[in-house]
Parts: sequence; structure tokens; C-alpha cells
Amino acid sequence: MYMKYQILSASKIVLVTFLFSALIMVLMKRVAHHIGALDVPRDEEGNRHIHKNITPKLGGVGIFLAFLVGYMFFGEQSIRMNSILIGSFIMVLTGILDDIKPIKATYKLLGHIAAASVIVFYGGILLNNITAFGFYFDFGIFAYPITILFLVACANIINLIDGLDGLSGGICCIFYLTIGIIGFYQGRYGSLVMILTFIMLGSTLGFLLHNFNPAKIFAGDCATFMGFIIGVITLLEFKGPALISFFVPVTILGIPILDTLFAIIRRLLKKQPPFQADKQHLHHQLLGMNFSQRTTVLIIYGINLLFAAASIFYTIKDQTKGIIMYILILIIVIWFVLHTTIISDKSPEITKKVKSKLIPKRKKSTK
Repeated sequence: MYMKYQILSASKIVLVTFLFSALIMVLMKRVAHHIGALDVPRDEEGNRHIHKNITPKLGGVGIFLAFLVGYMFFGEQSIRMNSILIGSFIMVLTGILDDIKPIKATYKLLGHIAAASVIVFYGGILLNNITAFGFYFDFGIFAYPITILFLVACANIINLIDGLDGLSGGICCIFYLTIGIIGFYQGRYGSLVMILTFIMLGSTLGFLLHNFNPAKIFAGDCATFMGFIIGVITLLEFKGPALISFFVPVTILGIPILDTLFAIIRRLLKKQPPFQADKQHLHHQLLGMNFSQRTTVLIIYGINLLFAAASIFYTIKDQTKGIIMYILILIIVIWFVLHTTIISDKSPEITKKVKSKLIPKRKKSTK
């Protein structure tokens, strides 16, 4: 009976934030057009986006507003929650400025560090120590920069994978849902991490309603807000110093983490800046195999669901089955790396397909 009440209560949080988010997106589209926060298609090589129409970019702001509504109805005031609100506001404000008129990467990084610093120094949310393979590591004073780096990395990992309609929003929803399921099983409903999780699940689903292909609105640079909250939830979910309790929530983000790692390795091998944009990401590879945008996104959802299922099995069901699932996913990842150009250009055939699919043909001059 109590479990039924918890499920109904969580469903109410998701429903309220979903409805508000879905409705506020209509207004955000108009606001984006009014202030010029628009994503204009570009055909230069290296541009990550595939869309062909001018699209408003303030979807992330709509998610943040739905998040605030969810907090007002279902949250409880605390220093930790105050730090999350302030940090989130700084993250979103930085994203809005960049969406209206692109700002230097250095300024964006400073905004992200400021947001993360509020969580660490005011909220006191820290990754202090960890136990791995029988060894105990106390980070001491380094816990502060390590936690800030982790939050900034989470924010940017989600932003970097935001290259197709519905991609980043769907991956975030899978993360929130998985954490929610694990939290229910562990009897932690009502805790701050669970409230945040269900508020963000509803808020992001409302955005996804407008963002799935063909997208009517993008999250814009405010996609960093989704990743930022994922980082906060991961730190709050982290119970005790055991490495595995930190590893499980991080593993749910397997796809964006691996995609970012492969991108950095790929660019370093090509002697390019590690964060330079290109068209060799996971979703670009799938598009180059002649999958449609929708099919590509659904395939990535499926792979991410495998990571989520493995995490659920490992945490609440059967650790052996969870490990087997992790190994199977690793085999799939290795196969993909060896058969695509996601790290190197060793496969001319795939390289040709990717380039012909993604790089627009320039019109011949009539002069």
C-alpha cells in the first residue's frame, strides 16, 4: 500500500512538471524568435547539427522554468537545494547569453565553474573519498576541484552530444528514470535526490515532446543545465565511499561519456584541439550508415537502455547478470570502434559514406 502511494506521488510530480514544460515550450519558441536566440543552419565542415530549418534555442530555459515550478510544489527548502537553484540559474544564464550571441569558450567555462562552485562551497556537496579494489582514497583538499571538474564535465558531455533532434533529452530521461527505479527499490523515495530526479524527468519529457524529430525547439547551450543536474544527482546518489556506488549512476551515461572520450582521442590523433567540433560523433556514424535521424536516435536510446538495464540489474537484482550485460555492451562498443571512423579514418568506405551523407554538396557557381 505504501509503495502504491509512493508511485502515485512520483507520478504526480512527473505529470505536473511535464504539463508545465510542454506548455511553456510554446512560449519559449516565441521568446526565442523575439530575442534572436535562433539556430540557423550552417553548411561549413565541422558543424555538428543536421537540421535544415531555423529553430528557436531556448528549450533548456523552459526545462529550467518547469524545474522551478516542480521545486515550488514538491521541494523543501534547504541549503543544498538553495545551492542547486543558484548554481542552475548561473548555468542557464550562461547558456542564454551564448544562445543570443555566441560568447568565448573561456567565458562559458568560467560560468560553468562558478555554477559548480556554488554547489561545492555553499551546498557542501562533495566527492570526498572513495574505496576501490581494497584501497581507500581520501581526496582531502583536492575534493573541491575534483567535484567542480566532475560537475562541469557532466554539463558539457550532455551539451556535446546534443546534435540530433531528441538525442540529449531522451538520454537524460533514461538517466532520470533509471535513478528513480533504483531509488524506489532502495526505499529512498522522498529524499532530495528522488525529488530532483522526478522533477527533471517530467520537465525533460515535456521538452522532448517538442524536440523529437522534427524538432520545433532546441535546448540550445542551456542543455548544460540538464547535464549539470545529472552531475548533482550522481553526487547525491553516491552513498558511502565504495567506487561501485559512484560507478553505477555514471554508467547510465555510457553513451555520452564514451562519445566524448572517443571525440577527444580522435582529435588528438589528428593533432586537432580536443574540443573542436567535427562530424564523426556516434550519431554521425549511424547517419553515415544511411539510418534516418529518427532511427539513429532510437538506436542510441536502445544502447543507452542497455547501460541502464545493466545498472539496474547490478544494483537491485543480480550483480552477476549486471556484469555480464556490461561485458556484452563492451564487446558491442569495441566492434563499433573497429568498424567505424569514430576514432580513426582506417575505413575508407565508411569515411566516404559519412562524408557523402553529412557534408552538403556545394552548388556549382553559375558565373
